[in-house]
Amino acid sequence: MDDNQYILFNVENNIAVITFNRPKALNALNAPLLSEFARTLEKIADDESIRVLVLTGAGDKAFVAGADIKELAQCDALSGKRFSEAGHETISRLESLPIPVIAAVNGYALGGGSEIALACDFIYAAENAMFGLPEITLGLIPGFGGTQRLPRLIGSNRAKELIFTGRMISATEAENMGLANRVCPPEALMEETMKTASAIAVKGKLSLREAKQAINTGMDVDLATGCTLETNAFSLCMASIDAKEGTRAFLEKRKADFKGSYTS
Repeated sequence: MDDNQYILFNVENNIAVITFNRPKALNALNAPLLSEFARTLEKIADDESIRVLVLTGAGDKAFVAGADIKELAQCDALSGKRFSEAGHETISRLESLPIPVIAAVNGYALGGGSEIALACDFIYAAENAMFGLPEITLGLIPGFGGTQRLPRLIGSNRAKELIFTGRMISATEAENMGLANRVCPPEALMEETMKTASAIAVKGKLSLREAKQAINTGMDVDLATGCTLETNAFSLCMASIDAKEGTRAFLEKRKADFKGSYTS
C-alpha cells in the first residue's frame, strides 16, 4: 500500500505477505503501525483473490519485538486502555479472517509480537526466533490477548509460568510445547512458509473458510455442539462448485482446479 510507512504488503499467486517494517526498532508496535496493520487487514478481507496470508518481520532480528516502550511510558489508565483496545481490535480482525494465516517468525516475537503470532492459524519459526510475554517485567500484563490465547494453545500452567516470569523461550522450546509448528534455518524460513502457503492456496476457498471456522468455533463449545457445527459446514461445502470439481477430478484421476468463492 502506497501510503504505508511501517507495513509492506504484496500479493502473488493468491498469497498475501505482510511485513512489519520498523527494523531499526525491531519492528516494535506503535500506534501508526497498528493503524496501518488494521487497514491492510481490511483490504485483505475485501479481496476474494487472496487465499492465504503470511506475516513476517523486516530484517533478520525480529518478527515484532513488542509494543513501543516509549509510547507505553507515556500512557495513563485511559490511554493505556485505548491502546490495549486498539491492539485487541486489530488482532481480533486478524484472527477472524476467513483465510488461513501463517506467522513466519524470523527473530524476536515478544509481547505484542507473540500475541500477533498466537492469533495466526499456525507458526513457522526460524531457529533464532525467541518468544515471550515479558510485560510482567515492566509492571504490566499482556494487553493484546496473550493471557487468553496462550493458555488455550499450550495449557494454563505453562502459560502462567511464562507470563508470571516474563521468560523468553527459544524456537525449539516453542515447538516442543506446541506453540510453533515447525522450526527452520533462518535462510529457509520464508521458502518453507511459502511452500506450505502455496499448498494451501490451491485448495477450495469455501472449504478452507469452513474448516477454519469449524475448528475455531468448535474449540469453545462441547463436542456434540462442535460436531453439529462440522455437519453444517460440511453440508455447505457439498453445495459448492468446488466440491463438484474436487469429486469429479478424483474420479477422473486429475488434479482439481478450484475456482469457487465464499458463495459458490
